[in-house]
Parts: sequence; structure tokens; C-alpha cells
Amino acid sequence: MGKKTDENKKGILNRYGLIVFFLLGIGIMIVLSAGKIVFSTEGKKWREVGEKETIIKDRVILPKRGNIYTYDGKLLATSEPLYSIYMDFWAEGMKEDTLMKYVGDLSTALSKKFPDRTASQYKNIIVNGWKLREKEERQIQENAARGIDKKVTLKSRYVRILRPDISYVDLKEIRTYPFLNQRSNRSGLIAEEKNARKRPFGNLANRTVGNVYKDLEKGGASGLEMKYDSLLRGIEGVKSRQKIQGRWTDIEEIAAKDGYDIITTLDADIQDVTERALRAKLEETSAESGTAIIMETKTGEIKGIANLDRMSSGNYAEGNPNAFSYMNEPGSTFKTVTVMVALDDGLITPTDSFHVGNGLYQYNGKWVRDHYWRQGRDRGYLTVTEGIEISSNVVMSKIVLKAYGDDPTKFVKGIDRIGLRKRLTWDVPLNGIEGTSSIRFPDDKVNYWSKTTLPWMSFGYESKVPPIYMLMFYNGIANGGKMIKPFIAKTLLKDGKVVEEYKAEVVNEKMCKDSTLAQIQSMLVGVIENGTAKVVKSDFFDIAGKTGTAQIASGGGYGGYYVSFCGYFPADDPKYTCFVGIRKPQGVPSGGGQAGMVFKNIAEQTFVKRTELAPAEAKIDSTLQKMPAIKSGNWENSQTVLSMLNFKSSISDSASDWVKVNYDSVAYQPQALAMNKNTVPSVMGMGARDAVYLLEKSGLRVNLIGSGKVVSQSFAPESKLVKGTTISITLR
Repeated sequence: MGKKTDENKKGILNRYGLIVFFLLGIGIMIVLSAGKIVFSTEGKKWREVGEKETIIKDRVILPKRGNIYTYDGKLLATSEPLYSIYMDFWAEGMKEDTLMKYVGDLSTALSKKFPDRTASQYKNIIVNGWKLREKEERQIQENAARGIDKKVTLKSRYVRILRPDISYVDLKEIRTYPFLNQRSNRSGLIAEEKNARKRPFGNLANRTVGNVYKDLEKGGASGLEMKYDSLLRGIEGVKSRQKIQGRWTDIEEIAAKDGYDIITTLDADIQDVTERALRAKLEETSAESGTAIIMETKTGEIKGIANLDRMSSGNYAEGNPNAFSYMNEPGSTFKTVTVMVALDDGLITPTDSFHVGNGLYQYNGKWVRDHYWRQGRDRGYLTVTEGIEISSNVVMSKIVLKAYGDDPTKFVKGIDRIGLRKRLTWDVPLNGIEGTSSIRFPDDKVNYWSKTTLPWMSFGYESKVPPIYMLMFYNGIANGGKMIKPFIAKTLLKDGKVVEEYKAEVVNEKMCKDSTLAQIQSMLVGVIENGTAKVVKSDFFDIAGKTGTAQIASGGGYGGYYVSFCGYFPADDPKYTCFVGIRKPQGVPSGGGQAGMVFKNIAEQTFVKRTELAPAEAKIDSTLQKMPAIKSGNWENSQTVLSMLNFKSSISDSASDWVKVNYDSVAYQPQALAMNKNTVPSVMGMGARDAVYLLEKSGLRVNLIGSGKVVSQSFAPESKLVKGTTISITLR
């Protein structure tokens, strides 16, 4: 019996040994196969296939392009994410029966939200997308049956469903629509993110801020967007998409670095005044184009800049950067340069007189004419001061011929001494000669110096000076003789912290002697008081400046006029310097009556907006006192503020804490707002905080537009409430 038991044990152990040996053999085979897969080319192939199915590598993370602000933080340009909406009809979880069940409801919802297509058109796009997939499936099967190894292009892989790119708020909403409210591997919904450039102030300073290419990755195309593109654009990051439990997830590998923000010198209020004043005059005179620039005298900061061209439609819009690039003979605004050079060289005095007669003077076979020459009036002799005031070409010609007739080089060197021939770069990028003065030199081989060049230069011809240079010159006069370069980009920010601050570049520490400067300043006040710019005189402060009227060279002759005015205010303590130029106005050309009136309009409105009164000057007008308006909203909060300000208010007789507030000359009176859990509440007149709280409490999603108080809401007050829908409210 014991012998038999031992034999049984031995048999069992042998069988276990065979099993262990068999399993060990299988294990060795698995290890060998795994090693083959890991280290062989076949393994590499299958890893690539696996990764292709579960991992998408090296996808770009777009950085946020930096914002551009006004000097006080108002947004001129910003980036916001937009989404292009597609459906992938090859999504692995997409089912035909589910799609066809909900396609009608989905199409109706899309047509209500995006009415550029009808519900039937949306339905056709979706149904045709599925039919296209079926056609492609049949083609793949037919190729396989015939043994044809030909790749079929999947046109139904990504079908664009919506024409416009949409916001994130809209994206969240359409993900609640029938069929699209499933996971993306079942709905096939694909939202391709892109950055778009937005301008909260519309076209304000459009040409100066500049544009970006339609494909934002290409960066800035003009203006500040182009000049500072390398700082604004940021640095791209890298991510991969990995399929985890059937859902694609983004995994960040290298973080994107957002671009720097730029604070400009621009003042939105002054910019608006500048554009409006210029546009009004252009429309009145049917001019071809115009430019207006206003800068702070001491700092060089440009506060407003407008470049308006007449479009084919007849309207005026920002076009060319005329302030920097318009190369035309400046005309009489250049006479101040002539007198400054001659005074500083000690070759004339303000009281020197020159015979002008009836305003005609012939030199070397060519006539120099004053603007009054057709009147036939003999003015006899005019002093240098009178020559500036009435803008006499004859006086200017005789000044330079007397002072520099034997040495014209000395005159041009005097212009160099001022700084008007310096080559400068600007915040608005330019090409070629644009943006740099083109002033002739006697031995210049490119620009021919004729026998009449000197006298014609004296009154602003045979030279080309862009508006920004004339502004810079007159600002130097206002700034005690210190010429500084006007600029727009002021501060560079990163994550809200100042990285770099820009200041005006000093072009010339001292343009002329102090005595010369005082004489020039007096003459420019005389232009307003006694001369060609009497219409520019203001009742509120003194102005100093000079008019300009120049014919425009065209096809070897002249056609049309360029009128301008450049000056500063207040004359006794300059705060701002301004240039206005108008190209080809209709009617009698007038530097004072046309460009000068734009200057006056800008100056007076700027003065009113930016004047700071001493407390003694800001007395209460007892004849007109107006109580501050109170926004609608939470009455308890309003009462707290009113109590702190010692304003009288009545007690609300309603249990509701949401009210509209009126003032009845005695006290603030609350009027209860209708509240119903089944209807849309009225948020008209409320601030953003109260409006958003009340709407979200009602079950609505809120899309906020603007700032201030609510002036409109997309769903009418007390209309039927559908929870989960998005309501848009506009604030001003």
C-alpha cells in the first residue's frame, strides 16, 4: 500500500513538472517575442502604429498676443480665442441612427443661433457629411476586395459646420445642443482654436495701432502691431494629444509664453476729439486726405493722431500713415525755419525791412508771389516780423538772398543745426525716403540745386518735410528750444509688471540761442493776433503757430493745394503742440481757415477735457445742482452708500430687495422690480455685478458686452425663462 502511494506521488510530481516546464517554455517564448518587438524594425513599426492611434505629437500651443493700451489702460487691441467648428464623421463612436434621430433638432438650434443658414441648409450639410463617409467606406471596401492598395482621401473627416468663428461662450452653448451634447468621440464635434485680434474702441487710431495678418501666426502687418511684433507675438508652446479611456486629452510638454503688453501714449478722449475734428473738416471741404497730430510739449508723448483718406465710397477712414510718410513741400510753415536760421546767424533782426510792393518779385526769370498779389495793393516795406505774420514769400526770399546769396551752404547747415535733416525712425514703420526730411544741399548730386532753389526753399518749396518733422520743430519752439522726437509706445509690460519704459529721444538739446527763441515765439503769437491765422484765435487761451499753403507737385507741374497749421497752446505755458494738414481741399485754400480751424477745435476741446481747476475756481453752482444717478439693483447695498453720503432715501415697501431707483427732488425712491421664477428678470440700468448675479441665479448663462450699466438685454424682461440658455447684456 505504501509503495503504491509513493508511485502516485511521483506521477503527480511528474505531471506538475511537465506543466511547469510547459509554462516556462511559453514564458521564454513571450520574452523572446517581446524582445523581438522591442528591438527589431517590426517592433518600431508597431509602436508607430500604436502611437498614431493613441498619441498625436508636437501640436502647437498658441501664445496669447500682447495687448495694446492707451496711456490710462483702455484697450486699443487685444486677442481673444475664437473657434472654427467642424464635425468628424469618422469619429469612432458616431452612430447613424443617433445622428439621424437628432439632426432635425440640432439644425433648428444652429439656425436660431447662427441665422446665416436655414435649418434645412444645416441639415443638408450634416446629412451629406454622413453620406460622404458611407461612400468613402464603400470605396475602401471595394479597394480591399480587389487587392488595391490605394489610400482613400477622407473628405468627410473634417466638415466645417459653421461659417463664422465663434467665441468660447458660444462654443459652450452649442455643446448643449442635441447630438453635440455627447462626448466628442461620439458627436464628432471639433473646435479648432485660433487667436483673433479685437479692437474694443473700433477704428480709433486704427492706422497707428496697425493691423495683423489674417493668419495671426504671421504677426503684425502695419503700425505698432508690426513695429513691436517680436514682443507682442510671444513664443509658441508644444503639446501632444493622447487618447485615454477613449477620450482625447491635451498634455502640455512646453508651455507657451504670452507676448508683452504695450501701453501707448495715446489718450482715447483726445484721440476721439482729433479724429472727429479732422473728419468734419474733410467732409466739409471734400478733401482728398488729412492728418492731425497732437503731442505733449514737455514729454514728446503723442496723445492723438489721425490719418484719414477718402475711400472709394466717399467716406473717410484710416488709410496711409500720412503723419509720418506724406512727403510734400511744406509751404509757409517752413518760413519759421528760415527766420530762425537767419536770426541765429545774426544776419537779420526782427525789425529789418524789405520792399514787397504789390507782392510780386522777379528773381532769375521766375516770379515770387505773395498771396495778395492780385489785389494790386502796394504794401511798401514789411519787417521780418510782419513778413512772418502775413506770410510773405517776397520777404522770405529777400532774407535768404541777402543773408546767404553768396553762401547757400551756410543756410542748409543752419537747418542741420536745428535738427530737421536728421534721419529718425518712428513707432509706425515706413519704407524708403518716407519719414525723413528731404532738404537739398548745394553740392547734392541727387537733388539738383538750381539758381532759384535758395529763395524757393525759404518759403517751403524744393524741400520735402513730413508732418511729424514739422510737429517736432514747432514743439521744440514751445519746449524752450529743446527738440525731442514724438513717440507712441510708452511702457512694456509682462504679466502686469513694467519691463521697460520708453522716453522721448532728444534730437537737439538747443535748436537756437535763447534770444532767437524769444523772438520766434513772439512772432508766432503775432500770426494769431495780427496775421493770417486770426480765425484761430481762442477766447479761452492764447495760441501760437503758423499757417501753411503749398501747391502740390504733380506730373511736372502743380495740381491742388496742401494746407496746414502747426502751433502750440497755451502760448505762455505750452502744454500741447499740434499739427494739422489737409490735402486738396475744395474751395479757396487756406491754412488758417481750413487746417487752422481744425487745430482750434482740437485745442479748445483738449483744453476743456484736460484743464485742472484749483478748488477755489471750482465753486458750486447753486443754480444748478443735480443729484447723482443710482443704478438699479440691490437696494440694501445702495442704501448703505447713500447713508454714508448723507443722501436721503425712502424705505422700500416691497419684500423684494431688487429695485429701480429714482430721485423725486426730496429723496431717492426705490421701485420694486417684478420677480418671477418662470420669467426673465429685468436687469436694465443695473451694474455688471448685480445683473450677472440675478441672471445666473435665474438659471441663465450670461454674455457680457461693454461696461457701465445695462442698456439692453437679448431676452425681453418677463419673457418665458428657458434655463441653460445664454442671454447677452450690453453695458454702457
